[in-house]
Amino acid sequence: MRRPRRKAEETKADILTAAEALLRKKGFAGFSIADLAAELQMSPANVFKHFQSKTVLADAICDRHTTRMIGRFDAKDDSIPAPARLGLVARRLMDAHLADIRDNPLFFEMLAMMASTDLPSGRHYRKLIEDLFESVVRHGFETGVYKSAPESTIGRSVAPCFAGVLHHVFLIHADEAELHARCDGLVELVNAALQSPLAK
Repeated sequence: MRRPRRKAEETKADILTAAEALLRKKGFAGFSIADLAAELQMSPANVFKHFQSKTVLADAICDRHTTRMIGRFDAKDDSIPAPARLGLVARRLMDAHLADIRDNPLFFEMLAMMASTDLPSGRHYRKLIEDLFESVVRHGFETGVYKSAPESTIGRSVAPCFAGVLHHVFLIHADEAELHARCDGLVELVNAALQSPLAK
């Protein structure tokens, strides 16, 4: 008896889920479309119908992962003042990256590789990070805590300040206690700059 035809979106979601599990286990270099097709009991051609290459598939998985990760951070809790919220967002992001390095090193390696290329997932992730910091800093301006930067540059100016605790180059072999101290120092520095009416 033939299985009923599934919708393209359902098949695509199944491919992404199975591919992510294989990538976590084998890494990008050890993973093949043939492995994935066998796991899903479909032909490689059917996988390629939805994702034109292994890189396109990995890019889609990275985008799904980072979108979910950023979606877990609620930067809009008005009960937390902007300076404390900035630190909370930076630490949570850093800790999420550290958890990926610790729990899923092969998957994190792929995320880092994709982020360093000019693929849609990397561009989208940068925008998500900028938007997250922008929402925190905008709240600080709206409540009168932050005074210094023009609002049009909030996301672009603040998000890169935390590269030292968010970028994979700084995270992979770093001591976690040292990273937390560095993150606290960056938060203090950025908060001081944003609260200074003299800063331009």
